[in-house]
Amino acid sequence: MSAQIIDGKKVSEDIKQSLKADIAELKAKGVEPGLAVVLVGENAASKKYVGSKEKTCEALGIKSIGHKIPESTTQAELIELIDKLNNDPAVHGILVQLPLPKHLNEKEVMNRISVKKDVDGFGPDSLGNLVLDEPGFLPCTPYGCIKLLEAYDINPQGKHAVVVGRSVIVGKPIAMLLLRKHATVTICHSKTPDLKETCLKADILCAAVGRAEMIKGDWVKEGAAVIDIGINVKEDGKLVGDVEFATAKERAGYITPVPGGVGPMTIAMLMYNTVEAAKATLKK
Repeated sequence: MSAQIIDGKKVSEDIKQSLKADIAELKAKGVEPGLAVVLVGENAASKKYVGSKEKTCEALGIKSIGHKIPESTTQAELIELIDKLNNDPAVHGILVQLPLPKHLNEKEVMNRISVKKDVDGFGPDSLGNLVLDEPGFLPCTPYGCIKLLEAYDINPQGKHAVVVGRSVIVGKPIAMLLLRKHATVTICHSKTPDLKETCLKADILCAAVGRAEMIKGDWVKEGAAVIDIGINVKEDGKLVGDVEFATAKERAGYITPVPGGVGPMTIAMLMYNTVEAAKATLKK
């Protein structure tokens, strides 16, 4: 029997629709949620991502404050801009589009963003709060994965979750979030022996390794929930995930497609975090 497809487009739309009421309420109280997006240079993929974020802000009624700055920008100039945005009451969230040009120190830039405005959830304070189970902004893609599980009533409690990939952006945070939901979590990576055997034990299998169709269908346990976070372009131009979708969906209970699975959730959760940051200003 073929797996139930987890529809990320639908879940993300539901989240965005529910935000509209919150945004209207904030505006009635004199607060217009504002997201500052900093784009350095002319990276084509980054420009595309920023464009879709701006479009979503506009559709929801969030003020998009774009800062497109040249590749020649120095570290000092970029830090000065971050400080300015940190101190601007009209800015509730700050997103610096990665990757930055090679001459810039990414870590220093991310560390500079105020934890109250770190709607991407990538700064050291935000990640520390995640590990310590303290309140704070959660990284958008991992948080989106958890929202997908919730939308399909897949409860991680007592389940064995396997995360393939250990990046700070996806692998580590999603493992922490699954732990928070009382799953038993195994994190795998390039040095893991018997990767197939470990994947076969997963009730929830999260693939975040960035290699096209690396996880084969016969690596998937019968009835497992498969969350494919990879986005890879094959030589023929086809967009695929880290999981071999056609064969995996014959064994899985639930599976996210690529595209249309995790991807739309990232922007939805960015908007959610921005609205939460705006709400926090009312509690002062």
